[in-house]
Amino acid sequence: MKHYIIVSYTPWRTTPSRTQQFAARLRDGKVLFFQPSRPGHSYKDPGRQVRPNVTVYALPPVRPLPEHAEFLQRHTGRRLAAYIRRTALHHGFRDPVLWTTQPQHVYLLDYLNVRGLVYDCDADWSELPPRWEGDLAAAADVVFAASPGLLDRLSPCNANIALVPNGVNFPMFSRPGLEVPPLLRDIRGPVMGWVGRIDKGLDLTPVEYAAWEHPEWTFVMLGRVGDHPRLSRLSRLGNVRLLGRKPAVEVPDYVSRFDVCLDLRRREQDFSDVIPRRIYEYLSTGKPIVTLLSHDQVEEFPDVIYGAHSPAEYCRLCERALEEDPHWVSPRRRDYGAAAAWSRRAQTVQRILGAIGL
Repeated sequence: MKHYIIVSYTPWRTTPSRTQQFAARLRDGKVLFFQPSRPGHSYKDPGRQVRPNVTVYALPPVRPLPEHAEFLQRHTGRRLAAYIRRTALHHGFRDPVLWTTQPQHVYLLDYLNVRGLVYDCDADWSELPPRWEGDLAAAADVVFAASPGLLDRLSPCNANIALVPNGVNFPMFSRPGLEVPPLLRDIRGPVMGWVGRIDKGLDLTPVEYAAWEHPEWTFVMLGRVGDHPRLSRLSRLGNVRLLGRKPAVEVPDYVSRFDVCLDLRRREQDFSDVIPRRIYEYLSTGKPIVTLLSHDQVEEFPDVIYGAHSPAEYCRLCERALEEDPHWVSPRRRDYGAAAAWSRRAQTVQRILGAIGL
């Protein structure tokens, strides 16, 4: 049986991350999944078996270090690697494959004996020293990149690189006969829906504009609500509902009531071409999607997504989306969603790992 050590920059959570999706599908081997230290999860706690083949451990806490503190960075890497080694030996791991997810993991390489190295890059780490990611990518047996931009950036470091975009739990969002949640059953007019966290980095201008223009529409916002300068104004509008975060299993029920699925821009997305999971979830439903584009952004799925460049255009495209013939374009959206199913993404990853002996 193959052994995999996965070091994730995000914790194991109820809404699965990209790394979790791949970890759970490495069914031909055992996986030790190491997540960052966080409140309530100590590295002294026993491992949690979250899947038949996956056990989760928290890493020892690490304090932030300045980029130039090379000695301290190496010391931290040695300390984390020692903990990973002890845990792996406890589980009887021999010659594991190391799966890394962020540039800082380069400091583990000198202290872990592994038979293979995977670097899965699903974020723009350009704010970190380029040498970290360059060295990690160069040392990897294979690099998976979540977008064409990331692939272009990392290609000079490693010839064995593959484009593996984000994915979706397609059966969960495409199944028919979903029940409308009680919180939405009183709505009679069109519903414009958003799924995702709401914080100060999110541009809510299109929602505010369209909500003023169309009081007969209801705007349903699902996701954790943080600080945002426009929230007080939105909350005063009678047709905007901030419902907060919902369990992942309930999200498809809410989306089933959306007439138009909304995609909004985040400040950090201005420099990233990684397609968020939300888009694939929307596509899987077949429902119309309206997105806000930056001025020089290349449109994603231009044949099935309405792309606006201003709040006024966003509102007009929502109007057009409500009038579209679902029989024409909905099947094409679902095809895009089916092609992005996590099961298919994982098959691609497993095929590549098998080809290089990992």
